Amino acid sequence: MQYRTLGHTGVQVSSLALGAMNFGRVGGTGQDEATAIVDAALEGGINLIDTADAYSGGESEEMVGKAIAGRRDDVVLATKAGLPLGDERNHRGGSRRWLTTALEGSLRRLGVDHVDLYQVHRWDPSTSDEETLSALTDLRRAGKIRYFGSSTFPAHRIVQAQWAAREHHLGRYTTEQPSYSALQRGVEADVLPVAQQYGLGVLVWSPLASGWLSGAVRAGREVRTNRSTFMPQRFDTALPHNRARLDAVERLVAVAEEAGLTLIQLALGFVTAHPAVTSALIGPRTLEHLASQLAAADTALPADVLDAIDAIVAPGVDLAAHEKNDTPPALLDPSLRRR
Repeated sequence: MQYRTLGHTGVQVSSLALGAMNFGRVGGTGQDEATAIVDAALEGGINLIDTADAYSGGESEEMVGKAIAGRRDDVVLATKAGLPLGDERNHRGGSRRWLTTALEGSLRRLGVDHVDLYQVHRWDPSTSDEETLSALTDLRRAGKIRYFGSSTFPAHRIVQAQWAAREHHLGRYTTEQPSYSALQRGVEADVLPVAQQYGLGVLVWSPLASGWLSGAVRAGREVRTNRSTFMPQRFDTALPHNRARLDAVERLVAVAEEAGLTLIQLALGFVTAHPAVTSALIGPRTLEHLASQLAAADTALPADVLDAIDAIVAPGVDLAAHEKNDTPPALLDPSLRRR
């Protein structure tokens, strides 16, 4: 396992990190297997575990808390808040009121008195940067969080938040968590350069592109991934963008085989090769999944392999642009583009 400094914090984290989104009803991973996955991940050198209050309605946090009981100090523990929890209109977003309440709930479910990294799950356009950063700064001063970061923020919002922190003399985000894979490379055009400019640690989610790069999605085979059961359109190969992804996958498989690698090793080696990336978050549902992903821990792709990937999916290109989670609201809502 490789270790890298998390932004400007001085904290050393593994280049592969354990994402716990599949713990609980979403991924179907129960407590016993979740604990076994955490055990194996820590034994394999992973020291960063990332979860969120929205994952299975808090069930993921509860499972992580039980799995790390007795060894809290050995884990860099990260969670997130901001996505809706239920129908109550104020149980979401980046307001001081909600972030304070949400953190108390996360600490209770995790069974800890602090988290190392607290992340705003999505940019909240209805809340000012000053409000959010002020709340996070106070939570840090209270000792309930050590650092705070953003997740899936558009590049211009990352810049704006850095400016607001300086303008109002507040703590600033020290990490960003974007979606990034060999099939979704849009963040290379803006988010990753901005993260480098401000010295942010970058924790990449979905480096296997929701399973497209796991080896389970291949031409001529029925798609039977867990994700395809509740997101069928994302894997419908009758759609043009999915056909493009499938073609890219087949070409990437050939590159991997030529290099003596699995597709998973190629995919994870690709994202961790970017100089802006600190860690790639892997989200195994089973021990078997974890083993196949840990096999990429020491993968270092040579220049000719990276060049071959560039020839298949060009730098800065998203093959499924509509699936981006950091699209500015004005591109989605016509009323925001018209007087």
